[in-house]
Amino acid sequence: MEQIKPNYFGGTNFEARTVKDIIEPAKSISNKISVRAALDEMQARAIDSSPVIDQRGELLGILSKNKMNRNVGGFGHDPKTEPVEAHIEKNNAYCFEDQTIAEAEQMMLHAKIGEVPVVTREKLLVGTISIEAIAQEGKKLGSHLNSELRKFST
Repeated sequence: MEQIKPNYFGGTNFEARTVKDIIEPAKSISNKISVRAALDEMQARAIDSSPVIDQRGELLGILSKNKMNRNVGGFGHDPKTEPVEAHIEKNNAYCFEDQTIAEAEQMMLHAKIGEVPVVTREKLLVGTISIEAIAQEGKKLGSHLNSELRKFST
């Protein structure tokens, strides 16, 4: 007969927990604004890139402050009238809210990125997840496991 091992993670383990358990709220930029407005918004939030959504909330891609500065300023376009649409990077990594945290971690490590947007299966933006948040979650679960194991070893 096989011994049944107790689950020390309060009913869920790290491998089975989903991304939606630890996502952070998404701060996105509309695809209908100008480059100048996007740059101002990013400056106010002290960020270098941001997810871009359409009016439905569907993730279209990522805007990079550096790319916009190079492309718009470098080509002499007026940032006040230049739409962000042409500057959206469309082939970026993202994960689904129902994927496991372990899957998201592996995808981010493989792609060598620290943060990705999180979307529904319909590609509606719901938040972001960072490798730091995953690491913190692992530490919390690890320390909980250690304290639970100490109870059983005494």
